[in-house]
Amino acid sequence: MTTYAGYGARILSKLTSDGIDKLDARLIATLRGNFRIGLLEAARRLHVARNTVVARLAKLERRGVITGYGPEIDPRALGYSISAFVLIELAQGQLAEAVAVMDETPEVLEVDAISGPQDLICRVVARDTEHLQAIVNELLRTPAIRRCTSYIVLSRQVPPRTGPLVDAAGGAGRR
Repeated sequence: MTTYAGYGARILSKLTSDGIDKLDARLIATLRGNFRIGLLEAARRLHVARNTVVARLAKLERRGVITGYGPEIDPRALGYSISAFVLIELAQGQLAEAVAVMDETPEVLEVDAISGPQDLICRVVARDTEHLQAIVNELLRTPAIRRCTSYIVLSRQVPPRTGPLVDAAGGAGRR
């Protein structure tokens, strides 16, 4: 039996113009809700053939809708109790250098280019505020980064989620 350990598949909104259908949405929901389920069991629960599940998964992977399989990790359980957003202002033309430094920093979980007075926004975790300060200081050591402004997360109100987006894209809650 084939199983995909950690069906916490990260789903991106990289949907082509034809989107996904209700079966795709149900398949994704089934796998996310039962991350250790085998493909045969998923097929049984969805009342479709195993080969249908395999073909649908391959299509969703090929189109970039499903971007990975793996357990979702809570940094707090690893000892990183501080979560922060760091806004970064770059030196002109230094994006690649700054990204290289951030890519080498394990506490930097994600980085996005943004519009506005800053150039990047990063999600960073730290063991405590002193550790956060050390991370920011390390980022500032590179001439590619001119300024950092950090905002510590007090509490998470809506956790990262894609389920409602998948439901909407699959037609269950299309607006």
